[in-house]
Amino acid sequence: MSNRANCWNYMRCGREPGGDRASEFGICPAALAEELDGFNGGQNGGRFCWAIAGTFCGGVIQGDSAEKILSCYQCNFFQRVKLEEGSQNFKLTIPGLLFDNSLDS
Repeated sequence: MSNRANCWNYMRCGREPGGDRASEFGICPAALAEELDGFNGGQNGGRFCWAIAGTFCGGVIQGDSAEKILSCYQCNFFQRVKLEEGSQNFKLTIPGLLFDNSLDS
């Protein structure tokens, strides 16, 4: 596992387990997505948040990946992960896997 920042570290949203805003807004689905552990070198879905419904952006809980992907392309964290992983390793999506609020496929 890499020591690169996960979204909750970089964005300081406080929605990680034990975070200061987790009781108010809930634990972020990216932090709970164990099936995505290691994607783009992150813990759980921490470096794959654009593909997960219910993540936090601009102080608002976001919808599904189709609704939020255009704003995610503009996100500094998305751009950082893309740069750090490089074109050979960066994962934008998982072919054949659709995400919903529960991450059940």
